[in-house]
Amino acid sequence: MGQFSVTINSEAGLNDLHLFIVVPFTGVQALFLLDMGLSAGRSLLEHRKEISGGVLVFGCLMPVIGSVFGAGFAKLVGLSTGGTFLLMVLSASASYIAVPAAMRLTLPQAKSGIYLTLALGVTFPFNLTLGMPLYFLLASWL
Repeated sequence: MGQFSVTINSEAGLNDLHLFIVVPFTGVQALFLLDMGLSAGRSLLEHRKEISGGVLVFGCLMPVIGSVFGAGFAKLVGLSTGGTFLLMVLSASASYIAVPAAMRLTLPQAKSGIYLTLALGVTFPFNLTLGMPLYFLLASWL
C-alpha cells in the first residue's frame, strides 16, 4: 500500500487541505446562517408580542455581567490590558452562532424568534456600539 501523509501545521499542509476544509466550510456556514435567519424570522413574527422591555434590558445587561466575570478572571491570572479586554469581549459575546444552534438542538420548543433576536438584534449591536468601549475602559482601569 502507498503512504499518505499530510502535515497540517504548516502553510503547505493548509494548502493541501484548503479544498477539503476551507472551501466547503464557507458554503455550509452560509446555508446554516440562512436557515437560522429564516427560522428566526418566522418565529419572530409569531412571538413578536412576547419581546418586552425586560427582555431587551436583559439583552444589554447580561453581556456586561459576563464581561465583569471575564475581567475578574483576567485579573486573577494576571493578563495584560489587551488580554483582559479580549477576554471581556469574549465573555460578553457568549457566542452569537454556537449558542443559538445549541438552543435549537437541545430545546426545540424554545422560541427562536426571541433568543435569536436577543443575540443578533440586541446583544451584538450593543457590544459593538457601547459594550466594547465600556470593556476597554474597564480593562484599562484594572
